[in-house]
Amino acid sequence: QVRVVESGGGLVQPGTSLRLSCSTSGRSFTNHRVGWFRQTPGNEREFVAAIDWSAIENPYYANSVKDRITISRDSAKRMFYLEIDSLKPEDTGVYYCGVGLIRRVGMGNNEGGYDYWGQGTQVTVSS
Repeated sequence: QVRVVESGGGLVQPGTSLRLSCSTSGRSFTNHRVGWFRQTPGNEREFVAAIDWSAIENPYYANSVKDRITISRDSAKRMFYLEIDSLKPEDTGVYYCGVGLIRRVGMGNNEGGYDYWGQGTQVTVSS
């Protein structure tokens, strides 16, 4: 069975950094993309960043977090990471990892580009 599990969230202080992890299992994800979305209070779920298993697409980021976000992967471990630097209270929310077959490029920032989702991990940025 395909599983996608996020971890690494928690209560953090503004100005610090945090790395979230996304573990995948159940099948090979060659030709798949992995993306991070977040649901912040009072807002719709929004795209954060995306990367793919086999470098079919270049990693890319939402403009709102572009200068503070790094997405990376360890394919051997089937792990994908999202690092957020200079955390702000506005970063508070539930962060979701999605995995989707790359049927066409350019869909990494769209929920329709993903087939499997994790349960989310809560990030709370507060002093």
